[in-house]
Amino acid sequence: MPPRKRRSYTAEFKVEAAHRVIDSGRTISEVAGELGLDPGMLSVWVKDERRRITAAEVNGDKPLEAAERAELLRLRGQVAELEKDNAFLVKASAYFAAMQKNRPGSL
Repeated sequence: MPPRKRRSYTAEFKVEAAHRVIDSGRTISEVAGELGLDPGMLSVWVKDERRRITAAEVNGDKPLEAAERAELLRLRGQVAELEKDNAFLVKASAYFAAMQKNRPGSL
C-alpha cells in the first residue's frame, strides 16, 4: 500500500468546509465525500467551528454570515494576487535597473 500523502489545509478552507455542514444541515459523511476529505477530520473542524460560534455568541459577537465569508475569501484572494503582482514588479524593476547599469555609456 502506498504511503498516504499528508495535506495541509488553510484555516479558511476548514471553516468553509465546516459551514457546508453547519449551514446546510447535511451530514458530515456527505460533505466529506463531496470534498474528498476524511469524515473524522471534517468532524473535528465542525466541532471547532461550532465551539467558535458559541464563544462568539457568549461574548456578544455575531459570526460572519455565508455571504460575508464568501466576500472575505474573495478579498483575500484579490490581495494575494496583488502581492504576487507587486513581487513581480519589484523583481522586474531590479532587473531593468541592473540592465541599465550594464549598458555602454551608462554611469
